[in-house]
Parts: sequence; structure tokens; C-alpha cells
Amino acid sequence: MLVGAHVSSSGGLASALERGERLGVDAIQIFTQSPRMWRSPSHPAEVLAAYRATQATHPSVRATFCHATYLINLASDGEIGERSRRCLVENLVAATAIGAKGLVLHVGSHRGAGLDGCLAGIGAALREALEATEGRLGEPACPLLLENAAGTGGTVGRSFEELALLLEAAGGDQRLGVCLDTQHLFASGVPFGTIEEADAALAALDAAVGLERLACLHLNDSKVPFGANRDRHENLGEGEIGEHTLSCLLGHPALARLPALLEVPGSGDGPRVEDVAVARRVIAEGIAMRGGRALLRSAPARGARPG
Repeated sequence: MLVGAHVSSSGGLASALERGERLGVDAIQIFTQSPRMWRSPSHPAEVLAAYRATQATHPSVRATFCHATYLINLASDGEIGERSRRCLVENLVAATAIGAKGLVLHVGSHRGAGLDGCLAGIGAALREALEATEGRLGEPACPLLLENAAGTGGTVGRSFEELALLLEAAGGDQRLGVCLDTQHLFASGVPFGTIEEADAALAALDAAVGLERLACLHLNDSKVPFGANRDRHENLGEGEIGEHTLSCLLGHPALARLPALLEVPGSGDGPRVEDVAVARRVIAEGIAMRGGRALLRSAPARGARPG
């Protein structure tokens, strides 16, 4: 399993790769614009191309993922809906231009109106974003990854079944995938504290969505208890989930080649070197719980580029 981290791109996109290298991670996640502003990504084309070239040959950071701005709400109509759809296209264009492996998206909230009334509109918005991006760049859009929600209020994607409905509404487009957040999974009431529970959780994801659509994980502990339906991340081993429960999930062989991206607070500025070390230990313990050496051999060696 690749270990990654969300890092800042403050100071220029290239600085994100430098931060990832200093952390010792295999993959990074970045915002291509402010996560809480509608302002479009403003990177010149040559900067995006330079990042893509550097990423392609980087000796240690082997993949970049992007996260779309939090303001996007594809379940809204009116001005917010229009802004959301336009912003999604702009984020997806930037992510594709830098060669990102995926753009992670919080779909939004129906604000109590119910999923049925906004499902068709969300599906149309997802299809339109993919088609508009390819039309603009002349190449396939990078995958658009729908993130499971913690279940707060009317958030969309709070269960595997809801994620499946979103994919169906978008016509089952193969450019759509899923990002699985461990804190959101725990907070939404899906248990994975034993190997049996973790296996059942991934079997349910496979049945609803298909594990072939799972492109990455967000690796987080939780500040809130099981089933609290609140999105509150904590450093690994310092929250309500705990290292053992995370190990039960992360040792599953279906996850062996996926990136696990830390979105933990650290000491206030995001993931630290010590958080990366904890992540590697948690993963190694999970692999050992499931038979150890055979699964370790199935994972790519650190420093090798995936084929």
C-alpha cells in the first residue's frame, strides 16, 4: 500500500512535491484552488505542464491526487448549483492538466429535501464535468472520485448504496470512481474493528459499487464516536477508531496497491513525518494480522514506480 498525505501547495504547485518528499510519502493530495472560495484555479498552462512533467519522473512521490473545493454542492439548484457545476469543471481541468490520478469530490447536501429529487441532476452534472474536461483538453479527464460522507445532515453519499445510486445516475461512467474515508466510514456507522467486520465492509462496497472503482483511501482517525455522523478527523491512534481497528481494514489484500492519503491535523498544520510513520506501522500490522509475508510481497516496493 502506498502511504500519502494531503499537503499544501502554498508557494507554488511544485512546492507540494517538495513537501511530500520531506514527509517521505509515496503520494500526495492537493487543492488546485482555495478549498473555501469560488475563485477558479489560476495556474498558467506552463506551470501545470511543468508539474505534470516533474511528477512523471519524481523519484519518491509517485502519484498526485487533487481534492475539489468544499463549496461544491451538486445537489443544489439555482445560483449555487450553477457555480458548483462550473467549479467542478475547472477543478477537473486543472487536475487533468497536472496528470493527477483522481479528483476527490464531496458531492454535497440535499439539505433535507431528500436524495430522490436531486439524483438526476447530480448524475447529469458528473457526466457534464467529464465531457467538458475532455473537450477542453483533448485528452481523457482524470478519474472523478466520489467520497463517502460521514452522514451529517443531508449529505449525499453517506452509504455505499447512495454511492451506487450516484454512479447509476451518471450512467455508470467508467471515469467515475470512489474514495473511501476511514473516519467517514466509522462515523457513518459501518464497523470494521475486526477482520470479519472489515471483510464484510469491503464486501458490501464491492457488492454496491465494485472494488474496481475504489481508487484511494483517506486515512484518518476520528474525534467523534462510532455512528456520530460528524466529519471530525484525528491523528492515527489518538482518536475513537484506534490503530487496531484501522489495521483490521488496511491489511485487506484488496487494498494492497491503493494509496492511503493522510488527512490528519498533525500538530495543526497537517500530516507530519511521525504521522506517516504511524500509518506505515498500522498498515504493516494489518498485513501481519492476515498472514504477513505473502501480502507484503504483493505490495510494490517503496521507491518502485507502479506499472
